[in-house]
Amino acid sequence: MGSVLLVLFLAYLFGSVPAGVLVARTYGVDLRKVGSGNIGATNVLRALGWGPALVVAFFDVFKGGIAVLIARAFGLSGWMLGGVALMAVLGHTYSLFLGFRGGKGVATSFGTLLFLDPLLALFTFPIGVSVMLLTRYVSAGSLTGGVASFVLALALGRPLWEVATVLLMVLLLFWTHRENLKRLQEGTERRLGERVEVR
Repeated sequence: MGSVLLVLFLAYLFGSVPAGVLVARTYGVDLRKVGSGNIGATNVLRALGWGPALVVAFFDVFKGGIAVLIARAFGLSGWMLGGVALMAVLGHTYSLFLGFRGGKGVATSFGTLLFLDPLLALFTFPIGVSVMLLTRYVSAGSLTGGVASFVLALALGRPLWEVATVLLMVLLLFWTHRENLKRLQEGTERRLGERVEVR
């Protein structure tokens, strides 16, 4: 039981590392005070450009993946493995290092899914990216990809623990994107590629 709790805590800790804030700080920018104030790669892209955004996206994806790898190294599987995936995403969304505030959890959710079920992740990825490119709304692509991952998990007959894990991650995505959904309805959501002023 002790090792399970340790892995869950490590997953949360890994998820909590705010890559966006750290990368932006090297440019003298407080990411939480520019654009949407979000710490994820999309806001980094708007504030600093593609290079820093790709670094942040890579880190946010693989910190979720590392948590899953550590869990498997400790012999965790099934529901426990799903719990580790969720803890990594919760760490990103409610970071220990940012006063329990954080990002939307898209990249970290994808990272945990990529290591939990690579086939499901690779089926989901082009769906989300296609919607994002067609609409130029990152939020629309992210949420569509999330819904697609749940539908595909059911269609592919994945085990109950995995379906439940994916569903909870999708519900968390909708919760963290609630303001984006409101802006999409109002037609005021920022589009992909729009830059913000950095002071």
